[in-house]
Amino acid sequence: MHKKWIGLFVCAFFLLALSACGEKSQQDVTDALDAKVQEMAGYKSDAKMTLNTGKDAQVYDVEIWHSKPMYYRVNLKNTKKDQSQMILRNDEGVFVLTPALNKSFRFQSDWPQNSSQAYLYESLVQDIVKDEKASFKSTDKHYIFETKTNYQNSTMLPKQEITLNKSDLAPVSVKIMDTDNKVLIKVDFSKVKFDSKFDKGAFDTKRNMTSAKIDVPTLAQQKSFSVLYPKDVPKGTKLSKEKKIETENGERVVLMYKGEKPFTLVQEKAQVAKTTTSTVTAGEPFDLGFTVGALTDKSLSWTYNGVDFMLASDQLTPDELSTVARSVQSQMGK
Repeated sequence: MHKKWIGLFVCAFFLLALSACGEKSQQDVTDALDAKVQEMAGYKSDAKMTLNTGKDAQVYDVEIWHSKPMYYRVNLKNTKKDQSQMILRNDEGVFVLTPALNKSFRFQSDWPQNSSQAYLYESLVQDIVKDEKASFKSTDKHYIFETKTNYQNSTMLPKQEITLNKSDLAPVSVKIMDTDNKVLIKVDFSKVKFDSKFDKGAFDTKRNMTSAKIDVPTLAQQKSFSVLYPKDVPKGTKLSKEKKIETENGERVVLMYKGEKPFTLVQEKAQVAKTTTSTVTAGEPFDLGFTVGALTDKSLSWTYNGVDFMLASDQLTPDELSTVARSVQSQMGK
C-alpha cells in the first residue's frame, strides 16, 4: 500500500511538471507577438468601442483594415447619431474623411507611428513589447497584459489591459484606464482575420469617400446650434467673456476663459461642401474618441454634431487641451 501511494505521488508530480512545461512564459508570449506582427501581411478586424468619458456612454462600430507596409483604413461609426469618420493612410498621405460634410482633411503626419491606437493590433503589440514592467497573467483561453500607454493623452489615460486569444494571439479586448483605474475607453473585438487580401483600390481616398457617403447621409444645414461649455477646466481658470459674431455663414460664438491657464473656445456651424473638397490641415490627427480632430502645439480643432470647434491656448498642454475638448461634449450649458 505504501509503495502504491508513492507511485501515485510520483505520477502526479510528473503530470504537474509536464503541465508547467507546456505553459508559455510572459517572454515567450511577447516574442511570439513580436514575430507575428513582423510576419503578417496585414489584417481586417471589427470592433465596438465604448467611451465612458461623458454623462452617457457612447458606442462606436470600428472597422479596421491594414496592409503592409503602411496602408490603413479605419472606419468609425456611431449608428445612433448617423455620424461617421474614416482615417486613411495611403501613398498620398493621411486623410480624415467626414462624409456627412462632404469633406476630407489631409495631414502631413506619421500616423499611426506617433502614438498608440487602441484598435490597431500592431500598436497594442508594440505597447506590450516596449513595456519592460508590463504585468502578465494566463487563463484557460486568454493571455492578459497590463501595460503603460503611449496615447497622445497618456497622462490622463496611463494604463491599459490587453486581452488576447491563446489560440492565435488575436486581440479580444482593450480597457484603457485613468489614474484611478476607472475604465474610460473599452474596445471589444468581434472579428479578426490575419493576412487578409485587399483589392487595388481598397485604400483609395476618392473611392472610400464615395462609398462612405452612401452609408451616411449628407448633414442637413443647421439654422442654429446650442452653445456648449467645457465642464473640466484647469484650476484657477474660469469663463470671463462670451461674444457672438455674425458671419456670412451664420453665428460664431467665442468663449474666453481667463486665469492661470487661459484659453479660447470658438464654435460655429459646420458648412457642408457642395462638392467633395480636400483641405490640407496643420498638425496631427487626434482621436478624441467621439471624433477625430487636428492637434497642433497650441490648438485642437474638431467637428461634432454639425458644429466646428476650435480650442486655442498658449498655456495648455496637449493633455489639457484634450481634457477640455472631451468635456465640451458632456455639458449642454454653463
